[in-house]
Amino acid sequence: MTTADLHRMTGAYALDALPDEERATFEHHLAACEPCTQETAELSATAARLGLAVAVTPPAGMREQVLHRITAVRQQSPGPLATARPTRTGLRARQLSRWALAACLAAAAALGGTAVWQHQRAEDALRQARAAERQTDEIAAVLAAPDARAQATTLDGGATGTVVVSRSQDRAVFVVAGMEHPPGGKVYELWFDDGGTMRPAGLMDPARADQAVLLRGAVDGASGMGVTLEPAGGSARPTSEPIARLGFPA
Repeated sequence: MTTADLHRMTGAYALDALPDEERATFEHHLAACEPCTQETAELSATAARLGLAVAVTPPAGMREQVLHRITAVRQQSPGPLATARPTRTGLRARQLSRWALAACLAAAAALGGTAVWQHQRAEDALRQARAAERQTDEIAAVLAAPDARAQATTLDGGATGTVVVSRSQDRAVFVVAGMEHPPGGKVYELWFDDGGTMRPAGLMDPARADQAVLLRGAVDGASGMGVTLEPAGGSARPTSEPIARLGFPA
């Protein structure tokens, strides 16, 4: 199996559609491939958001229509973060979102058509997808910026975290994989480190172990970032010692 083949397995992995042997091979590759890690996290999140389904009988011909749709939207291999162009990245993110939607429907149809969207749930899911797409475009612009630089660390429990900073965008993204769920009533909060003073930079999704989060606000000269465990809703100032602290790459 070639590296190019592995790059194209992100969608199947996100939908849990790989045989055990291929899944193990891809997970080994995933540990050393940041673009695939990011793409897999985005596809998994999109598939979950669009997975609002109920058991009904699908319309006649739906399976054929969905399978035809999949052939019309081709998945692209993830490229190097520093060389991708933001304009193409936004298009690619939208292609991936449509691919995940088509793949979810195809999986349902292939299993006998036992899980498809009711009209209202589909509309709700699409609205959420559009909002997520805007967020994805902003994240992608940082990751694809020519001056994007990354700094990685290992968190408690074996999770891995990487902060990607673009000075030209004046933004930062925190990408984490394998994060333990916070205790009940708690949430992970992100912070900019302004020379020892912590500035709130948004909350992580407590339900997701893998995610990419755009830090809220401008980098604005911050020297690094931190992650703390805070009460649900977040805090204006850290109430606990950081569980992770990363300096921004030069």
